Amino acid sequence: MALFYVEGLPIGWIAIMLAVLASMGGFIFGYDTGQISDILLMEDFRIRFANYCGTPGDANTCSFTVVREGLIVALLSIGTLAGALIGAPVADWLGRRYAMTVECGVFMVGVLIQITAFHSWVQFAIGRLISGLGVGSLSAAVPMYQAETAPPQIRGTLTATYQLFITFGILVAYCISIGAREIGGSGSWRTVVGIGLAWPLILGIGILFMPESPRWLIAHGRHDDARRSIARTRGVPIEEADHHRFVHRELEEMQSAIEFESKEKVGWVECFNPRRKSLYRTLLCMTLQMFQQLTGANYFFYYGATIFQSVGISDSFVTQIILGAVNFVCTFGGMYVMERFGRRYPLIIGGVWQSIWLFVFAAAGTARDPTTDKGIGKLMIVSACLFIFGYAMTWAPGIWILIGETFPTRTRARQAALATASNWLWNFLLAFFTPFITKAIGYRYGFIFAACNLTGAVIVYFFLYESSDLSLESVDMMYCDPTCKPWTSRTWAPEGFSSRKELVEQSRAAEAHKPLEAGGGEESRYEHHAAEKTV
Repeated sequence: MALFYVEGLPIGWIAIMLAVLASMGGFIFGYDTGQISDILLMEDFRIRFANYCGTPGDANTCSFTVVREGLIVALLSIGTLAGALIGAPVADWLGRRYAMTVECGVFMVGVLIQITAFHSWVQFAIGRLISGLGVGSLSAAVPMYQAETAPPQIRGTLTATYQLFITFGILVAYCISIGAREIGGSGSWRTVVGIGLAWPLILGIGILFMPESPRWLIAHGRHDDARRSIARTRGVPIEEADHHRFVHRELEEMQSAIEFESKEKVGWVECFNPRRKSLYRTLLCMTLQMFQQLTGANYFFYYGATIFQSVGISDSFVTQIILGAVNFVCTFGGMYVMERFGRRYPLIIGGVWQSIWLFVFAAAGTARDPTTDKGIGKLMIVSACLFIFGYAMTWAPGIWILIGETFPTRTRARQAALATASNWLWNFLLAFFTPFITKAIGYRYGFIFAACNLTGAVIVYFFLYESSDLSLESVDMMYCDPTCKPWTSRTWAPEGFSSRKELVEQSRAAEAHKPLEAGGGEESRYEHHAAEKTV
């Protein structure tokens, strides 16, 4: 039975559950991202792993070189880069669900290596590298699974839960860290890292009870399983799946697209084929993932505790929690924004907004010394929070939504892997080189990020197509339509519809068994198309 209706179409509770459960992959990444900033400041961690300790056992005299600090933070990103590329063939081979279970196991191995480190920072860093393999693979599989399984009417919202859970993971890591720092000895940082074993257990086991991607099932000849998968997400009883018109229509649309795509041999080279704008879409999403990192968000998430400590905040742990809370709460708004206003406008406006507040942050820190001028320090914190506000509402969820819905089925896994790998490559570069850059130019680093945000907004305007309200197959048709341009794509609709608005209205009418007068109704068009196929 349907849980509720969106635009007149049924949505089952399974659709919500699979999005939430799969998004634990984002939570795992967020938790791992958020914990390292605070762990680097924990006394026992510095005593065990820092380069220099003037007085043995005195954490106040222990410090990391920029190389060691950068490697401890950034090796996770090297693992995620490799994992994102490995994740594509694994997800195609095992299926989306089993791939996620295996990847959770890899992440847990990395966590065990970290918590068993005693005095070797190299062991701890290698543990983060192996955990990164699992995180990177999940980052390719999860948005793809959500986009392929979620009903089109709420695909943006459900796919955005991945980013929501990233922010939730960051916030939870901050909260656990502020409590664990009072634990004596190595229990402080081992507790924070060890709790990370719980999240992959939830995802790895729970996802096995969710339906497999219907598109993956069809591609592997399992049409009956695909029909049941669609029925479960739509809240349609399994015994009615064979005759339900919307299940039948979605299944037929997927079959047609996959049959067409299967006529050609698919490999990594196909991702760079100019035909059907495959190369265009690969480069576009790789670029957008790069600019998501160049927004500067992870500058605050990886090194936030150190940044706020440098502007004179006595308890940087608390400030981190405030920043994490802003990020988490505003992502709820981001889910609404991306569903209500589409993809292009929020990303353009968000890029401009983020640029403004990064400019304020950098200008304030450059003009005055925030350690002696408390007013400047507070202005920098406020501007950082307002930057995160804009990021969480736009670029944070928006880019992950696009990764799930921009590519055609036949190459989606590989193209999503390449785009995600771009994210992790720039994640690594920023995580590793940030200590060197901030040491050389200080808060002027913010000017660089401000310029990158403006550049990202320009790229979205000239190159990104509006994919909201469309099925994944229709998105593919839109990119291949030579008459459609990115700046006119908001009004594009599949053949037989005069506008995007008419598409939504016809869908509502079809569900209510009342075909609209204009155009004859989607239901009648579907029936006519089915009759032609029969003949």
